[in-house]
Amino acid sequence: MFRQLVLSFAALAVSAGAFAFDLQGHRGTRGLRPENTLPAFEHALSLGVDTLETDIGVTADGVVVISHDPYLNPLITRDAQGQWLPGTKGPLIRSLTLAQLQAYDVGRLQPGTPYAKTFETQQAVDGTRVPTLAQLFDLVKARNATRVRFNIETKINPSQPDDTVSPEAMTQALLKVINDAGMASRVTIQSFDWRTLQLVQKLQPSIPTVYLTVQAPNNDNTRDGSWTAGLKFADHGSAPKMVKAAGGKVWSPNQGAVTEALVKEAQSLGLQVVPWTVNDPAVMDRFIGWGADGIITDYPDRLREVMAKRGMPLPAKF
Repeated sequence: MFRQLVLSFAALAVSAGAFAFDLQGHRGTRGLRPENTLPAFEHALSLGVDTLETDIGVTADGVVVISHDPYLNPLITRDAQGQWLPGTKGPLIRSLTLAQLQAYDVGRLQPGTPYAKTFETQQAVDGTRVPTLAQLFDLVKARNATRVRFNIETKINPSQPDDTVSPEAMTQALLKVINDAGMASRVTIQSFDWRTLQLVQKLQPSIPTVYLTVQAPNNDNTRDGSWTAGLKFADHGSAPKMVKAAGGKVWSPNQGAVTEALVKEAQSLGLQVVPWTVNDPAVMDRFIGWGADGIITDYPDRLREVMAKRGMPLPAKF
């Protein structure tokens, strides 16, 4: 009997550890449905993910909406007459009321563009509108997806302060929607602009913060104090040590900056490691082998296949 109990507890421990892996659907399922839309999140739920990853901005009338860019992106946006927006940037989200914003259609990729060719498997859903964050919470509640979490990114740029509301206004608006929906225990808040994360830690420290980093030859937010709330890479020596010093719970690096040594270093500091945005199954498998705590991907179906081959438990489908 004792031996059976020991084996049972061991099995539970293995199961719990395996379930700790976090499969995150990037912008819902950008590779399969229009990004950051209710159809994308619905599809992610139907495929089975642990976490819905998304981005937010704030409209002129103070509504928290889901959008990766601080402006309407012409690569995915048509006006009320069905015409693609001209140029490289449409109106700023902060300049439009919710009603004005939802007059635009974000249900397909502009044909013939490099962006459209990158996501050739994305299925269009014409008539799709920019959703509010509250609508996403309502969708998940309606599906009774009680275990699904949300990883919400504040899209804000310290070098372009006029493009969005202030860090304080964005953080406070986001926290209000989260609390009004009763979702505080099911969210993490992430950002490349660490000012908003510092505010979350001050205003609602029970919500885990996710420190996004990009370390590439021509783009490195860890070397720019305006992005890192004043922390300096030279004072710490690595991105994980910076995140730890900032009070973060999760380090979320670009996949090109991930090494096994850095994964181990971060975890030795008590951080979880969740790389973004990983779409190659071979790279997914390598990161799992290195012990990553989760992966953000445009293709949750691909990551599920990798996990299944490894015998890992899969998130429930809703």
